[in-house]
Amino acid sequence: MNASKVTPDPRTAPRDFLQHLYGVAVERALPLASMGPHLPKPPKGRTLVIGAGKAGGSMAQALEALWPADAPLSGLVVTRYDHIPPRPEGLASRIEIVEAAHPVPDEAGLKAAERILALTQGLTADDLVLCLISGGGSALLTLPAEGLTLADKQRINKQLLESGAHIGEMNCVRKHLSRIKGGRLAAACGPAKVVTLTISDVPGDDPAVIASGPTVPDATTCADALAILDRYGIEVPKPVRAGLESGALETPKPDDAVFRGHEVHMIATPQQSLEAAAAAAREAGIEAHILSDEMEGESREVGKVHGALARAVALRGAPFAKPCVILSGGETTVTIRPRQPGQAKGRGGRAGEFCLGLAGALAGQPDVWALAADTDGIDGVEDNAGAFVTPDTLARATAAGRKLADHLDRNDAYGYFDAIGDLCVTGPTHTNVNDFRALLIGA
Repeated sequence: MNASKVTPDPRTAPRDFLQHLYGVAVERALPLASMGPHLPKPPKGRTLVIGAGKAGGSMAQALEALWPADAPLSGLVVTRYDHIPPRPEGLASRIEIVEAAHPVPDEAGLKAAERILALTQGLTADDLVLCLISGGGSALLTLPAEGLTLADKQRINKQLLESGAHIGEMNCVRKHLSRIKGGRLAAACGPAKVVTLTISDVPGDDPAVIASGPTVPDATTCADALAILDRYGIEVPKPVRAGLESGALETPKPDDAVFRGHEVHMIATPQQSLEAAAAAAREAGIEAHILSDEMEGESREVGKVHGALARAVALRGAPFAKPCVILSGGETTVTIRPRQPGQAKGRGGRAGEFCLGLAGALAGQPDVWALAADTDGIDGVEDNAGAFVTPDTLARATAAGRKLADHLDRNDAYGYFDAIGDLCVTGPTHTNVNDFRALLIGA
C-alpha cells in the first residue's frame, strides 16, 4: 500500500487523512528504500540468501535489485501465503520465494525450513550468508524439536496465540521447541559469515525476539520456556518436557563462538514508521505526538486508555493542545474469551479489538477519529488491516443492531465494524512493523 501523493485535508476528510498517515508509515518500512546502506560487499566465495517473514518476498526482491548483477546470489526465503509482491519489470529472479501459513504453521513451512537448513551444508569461511528476517518468521520457519510433531507445534502455537501471552513469551517457547530458531540457524551456517537484515515488529526491536531470532544468540533458557508453558497451562509431550527440564533443548547463548564476526542490521523499525507518520501530519498543519512504539497489553484495555487520553484532549485541551494526532505502536494481545453455548464464533485481530475498546471509551465523543491497523495489512487472520472509529461509530452500530458488549464478549471486532462499513482493507503491504494507531482530535 502506498501513501497518497496528495495529503487529504484532516478537517474535511479525517478518515482519508488517517489512512494516508498509515500509508506513510508502511512506505517507510518497505525494504527497497532502506536496505542498501546495510549491505556488505560480495564475498570471495558464494552468497547464500535465506530468511523468513511477512516481508520476505519484498526483502528478497529488494536484495535482488541492490546486489551487483555480476555477483553470484542464490537462496530460499519463505513468506506468508499471498505475500509475494508483483515482480518489478526487468528484475531478474535469483532468490526462490515460497509461501507457507501464518500464524499457525503448516506442512509448507516445515518443508521450507528443512530446505533452508539443508542449504547451509558445505559453507566455507569464504562464503557469506545474508539472512532476511521479518515478523511472522516464527510460524513460517517451523522445524520441530526432536519428540515434537507438526501437529504438536500447531496446537502449542494456537494455544499460545489464544492465551494472551506477549510476543517475548511466545517466542521463548518457540525457540526451545525448534531445531532452527534461537540462534540454531546461525550455528548451522558455520564457518561462513552471517549478516542478518531484519525488519522489526516487536517492542524494543530485540533481534532475538523478531521471528524467534534464528541467527542471533538467545538469552532465555529452557527453564524460562517451562515456566511460560506452565503459566498458561500448555502441555507438551513427556520427552520434550524432559528435554526442557534437563536443558537438552537449550539454545546457543551470547558467548557462543558460533556468532563471532556475525552482523545484525535493523533496516526498518516501528519508531521510524511512527516518526514518518508524525512528520506527514505536521506537514498538513496538525501537531503530532508519539506515545510509544513499545505498547503492550490486552488490546481492548489499551484501546480504553487511548480513549481516555483522547477525551481529555478533546474536552480540556490537555495534555496536548488540539488539533493534534496521537500515534502509537507496539504489539498488543487478545485473550480469546470462552464461547457460550449457541454463541456465534467471533472474528478479528488485535487492531479491531483495540478499536472496540476505544469506541466504548470514547462514547461518541465529538471531534475524535481513529484508525488502528496492522502494518502488514492483515489483522489476525482476516482480510482487513484494522478498523476506523468515528464520533458516530456507536450510533451507527446500534442502528445496525450491533451491541458493543456482545462483540467484545465474542472477540468479534470484524463483525462489528464490517456491519457499519468501517473496516480498513488494504491487502498485504509486504512489510511488517506491527501495530499502527492514529487518533485525530479536534481537526
